[in-house]
Amino acid sequence: MNIFLIGLGIGFAYVAPIGLQNLFVINSALSQTKFRAYMTALIITFFDVTLALICFYGLGTIMQQSDILRFLVLLIGSLVVIYIGYSIIKSKSELDTSVEVDMPWLKLIATACVVTWFNPQAIVDGSLLLGASKDYGIMFIIGVMCASATWFLTVTTIISFFSNVITNKVLRIINIVCGSVIIFYGLKLFYDFIILAQDMFMK
Repeated sequence: MNIFLIGLGIGFAYVAPIGLQNLFVINSALSQTKFRAYMTALIITFFDVTLALICFYGLGTIMQQSDILRFLVLLIGSLVVIYIGYSIIKSKSELDTSVEVDMPWLKLIATACVVTWFNPQAIVDGSLLLGASKDYGIMFIIGVMCASATWFLTVTTIISFFSNVITNKVLRIINIVCGSVIIFYGLKLFYDFIILAQDMFMK
């Protein structure tokens, strides 16, 4: 259960800062019917989960075969993740309703795919956050997938029901919380890097 909870926490840290996906879901909740907004959230969740699986099993498997690659990914990844968290905390918090979400279903699915699978931020974050965590196993990635579904459905619910009171101040609080979680995970990655470095150089 602890591994599942770790995956859940890291899953939230992974999905929260991916701007294009969140903008897409937020704008759907602000401008579409609840049914359409929830369907959009589920479609985004599907693409997000499949990308997470590829990042976890693909890069994770490669790194498991190479201590040097894992060494580099943990070092670079921890520093990048900490910087990402810091950037989120320092970023402007403003509602952006410029993302087009009123479109036919096929175009909606295609666009959801593009903002996830062709989003460099999602790919880089997924590789760094999930690829380095391959040793945790299947319960970890299940936690990550649950976090993805929970995040997008919760965001849709909150925005749909409280769209009149969602302000820049509220978004600022969200950014601070998300940024802090990501920095914490970045520090954990750096700790794992130190442990791995000790093991490598003491052999």
